[in-house]
Formats: sequence, C-alpha cells, structure tokens
Amino acid sequence: MIVEKSESLEIITLVDNYVDLLLPDSGVVTRPPLSRDGIVPSTTLLAEHGLSLLIRTYSHGKRHTVLFDTGYSRTALFNNLNLLNIDIGEIEAIVISHAHMDHTGGLMDMINRINQPIPLVVHPDVFMYPRYIEIDGKQILFPQTIKKDELKKTKVRIVESRQPTMLADGTIMVTGYVERTTDFEKGMPNVFLQRNGKTEKDEIQDDQSLIINLGDKGLVVISGCSHSGIINTVRHAQKVTGIRDVHAVIGGFHLSGAFFEPTIEDTIHEMKRFSPKVLVPMHCTGWAATIRFFKEFPSSFILNSVGSKITLD
Repeated sequence: MIVEKSESLEIITLVDNYVDLLLPDSGVVTRPPLSRDGIVPSTTLLAEHGLSLLIRTYSHGKRHTVLFDTGYSRTALFNNLNLLNIDIGEIEAIVISHAHMDHTGGLMDMINRINQPIPLVVHPDVFMYPRYIEIDGKQILFPQTIKKDELKKTKVRIVESRQPTMLADGTIMVTGYVERTTDFEKGMPNVFLQRNGKTEKDEIQDDQSLIINLGDKGLVVISGCSHSGIINTVRHAQKVTGIRDVHAVIGGFHLSGAFFEPTIEDTIHEMKRFSPKVLVPMHCTGWAATIRFFKEFPSSFILNSVGSKITLD
C-alpha cells in the first residue's frame, strides 16, 4: 500500500513513564521550557505507566493531527495537554494500539471532550473481554477501559480493521495486525482471554502501530507496546509499504522484565540491520533495554520525556 510522503512530522509525548524537566534540546527533539515569562510554573508535567502521543504530519501546506493512545488515566493526559497548550480540537482521528488500560485509560474522557465526530481506529480484538494476567498461579483481571456499547453512544465513528487503515490524507498508515516472523519475539507468556466461553492464550492480536513515509529518508515506525515484537513491527512496515529504508523507530518496545530481557541482545542485533537515524525507546521498553540502546546507538538514541517534541523532516 502507498503511504503518501510527509514533508515533516512532529511527535509530542503527552504521556510516558518518565519526565525530566532538565533535559536539553538536541538536533531533533525540543523539550518544554523550564519557565514561562521568566517564572518557573507551580504546576508540572506528569508521568505515569502509560503512553499517549500526538502525531502531526505536514504535506502540501496541510497539517494533520492524530492521537495515538490515551495513557493510563485522565489525570496525566489532560494535565499535560493543558500545560503544553495543545487544543484537542485539532485532533482528527484517534488510534488505539491495543486494549490494555495503560493505553486506553483516558479514552472515554477524551472522546467526550472532542465535539466533532472523528474516526476511532482499532483492531477488532480490542473489544475482547475478559482478559487477565496470571502471576504466581493467580488470575489477575485487567480492567475493561474500552467498551463498544459505550463508544456507540458517542460521536466517534468506530473503524475496526485487521488490515492497514489510512488516515490524514494517506500520510499515516495504521498497520492493523502485525505479522510475527522472528523466532525470539514470542509475546507475553502469562496473559489470557476468554473467547466464546473458552480460556485461551492471549496473543494480543489487537497490537498495531503507525507508519509514516518521510520520502527519501524512509519510514518512521511508531509503536504502542510492540506486543507483536518491535522487530516484527518494523519488518511488517517494510513489507506493507514496499519501502526498505527506516529513518526512525519510536515507541514502547516491551523489553522489560525477566521474560523479555533475554531478548534484548537479539533485538539490538536486528535493529542494527535497519540502521535507524532516530531511535526513541519509550514506556514499556525497560531500563535495562534502554541503557543498551543508548550504548549501541549513540548517534541516534534519544531519551524520551513527557512533553518532548520530536521533529523529523
């Protein structure tokens, strides 16, 4: 499928696990100012275990804005939108990467604040419930933060698709289901769901990402949690677009914890094959993996923080 070229791209972090008000600007990232009108504000940006990104594409004199995920809570999301002076009226579509609460917790509040009808792009499995995680032999139920019957009462137009979906005049592709081809990215081992009254392993098939085409520079791949595997996700982006060059890989890589940390070195080895010029691990990547990416990709690594704006052009 053809993803229309974007002349430039902005990615603003509304919600992530980390905030540092003292990080400096660099070549492609702009940090929020420490002060306004010479005064350090008494309120601050908030971090939480969640992710929400505002994506702006620019092409042929037009700007398009898409919201990717909505964080864990309304508290962080709307506090940060306010401090960053972002008007939610510019959002023309919402994409949900998958159903987990740390990506959908602020969804209903966001939808209720947006006046105009807009598409909400999801994989159909996002509505599967109940879903739970098993720890020490105990089933722990995930909260259901995205419900189709509630969404139908709002102005959003639900777009369910397992296949790629185009947004923003064709400048943003939502991947839909991500093909899984690597031998080391095996998903979460201890999550389950109920389908047709039967309990089965939750493959988190609703995991999906975004793809932007920066022309001669190549693809920008933006993931939510990469439950499909970040390498699988980038390979899938190459396959569905027919574009081999990868300019940036951004988002949650889900390499945190005892089960995933053994795959860090395989992930780094394969990521080097893509040679991204910009690499921004976020959210669920984990401290051990983030440090390894920092050491192995010194010229492309960016430490993310709430409020950071990444500009690619």
